[in-house]
Amino acid sequence: MKDSLVIIPTYNECENVRAVTEAVLALPEGFDVLIIDDNSPDGTASIVKTMQEEPDKAGRLHLMEREGKLGLGTAYIAGFRWSLEKGYEFTIEMDADFSHAPADLPRLREACVKEGADVAIGSRYLTGVNVVNWPMGRVLMSYYASRYVRIVTGMAVNDATAGFVCWRRRVLEALPLDSIKFKGYAFQIEMKFLAYKYGFKVVEVPIVFVNRVLGTSKMSSGIFSEGLFGVLRLKWNSLWKKYPDYSRS
Repeated sequence: MKDSLVIIPTYNECENVRAVTEAVLALPEGFDVLIIDDNSPDGTASIVKTMQEEPDKAGRLHLMEREGKLGLGTAYIAGFRWSLEKGYEFTIEMDADFSHAPADLPRLREACVKEGADVAIGSRYLTGVNVVNWPMGRVLMSYYASRYVRIVTGMAVNDATAGFVCWRRRVLEALPLDSIKFKGYAFQIEMKFLAYKYGFKVVEVPIVFVNRVLGTSKMSSGIFSEGLFGVLRLKWNSLWKKYPDYSRS
């Protein structure tokens, strides 16, 4: 069994991909990295291929190339399946733009190893609002979106839209990955909601989220509306379902 894989989806991240990959691989815990690139026209995948030829990255840096922009959710699902196939115990979602600090990766893993968590969330809102360099409007939108999700779903999670998450293998094996409906950022909510409904232990680890310095944000109004109305559908559909109980297994 391998230990930990960090999945980093990319689209036009040529300015960040080398630096973030090297920062992850340099951690003493020995994280491996899987870059999932959606046919970036800026040459992101080519940079990764060059890095794979470097001796210190052999066998630890992996690349999955897809034919185009197929959605964040489908990228992570493909990465989860790859991780399970390769035998990793922990799989971690992470952005390419340093909004998630590589130095926080060991803390997410430790929450699973030492605290017994099945899912560890890097939370921007567990201890207040820990977001740097975002416009105030976006901070408020993100914060109240998470409050909205918590109220509607009943999940005791302060940052339901977080994209910095460590998943234990047994969670990814149990969840119906083929049935995940959302493709954008609402994917993050749906995955956490399913883990909660299945009875897995979900914990939050406080982090500081820093807005990207290089590259372009992928956020849009369509992504926001997907989350707004998608949460209502998630809750409504859950009322008629019976979920497996993994809380005691």
